[in-house]
Amino acid sequence: MATQIFAEAGIMAETASAGVNAWPNQPASRHAISAMEEGGLCLAAHKSSVVSDTLLAEATLVLTMTGHHRAVLLSHYPSAKDKIFTLGEYAGEDIDISDPFGGSLEEYRDCASQIKNMLVCIAEKLGL
Repeated sequence: MATQIFAEAGIMAETASAGVNAWPNQPASRHAISAMEEGGLCLAAHKSSVVSDTLLAEATLVLTMTGHHRAVLLSHYPSAKDKIFTLGEYAGEDIDISDPFGGSLEEYRDCASQIKNMLVCIAEKLGL
């Protein structure tokens, strides 16, 4: 989603997705696939990955879904504090994005909508 939104805003950025507590190489859930398909995105080939030293070292900006995720990363990578933010924080909002894992399709749709809104705000911020 970030790749698409940034590209539409004319922002050249390489994006990656990794979890703090993810199991590696797992497919996206059926509800995640459905919610993203509704937005014109395909997650059929998506595989989960875990945050790594290399990924974090190469990143110029790291956006987490929640303050807890941010705190976990900061506890392991304190030297990266200047590039780790919550999605809401970087978008100028004081919100966490709830993880819909195990929830209904509607919860995944709501999560996707929240993420999209935050990414649009970030694209506007980065495109200035």
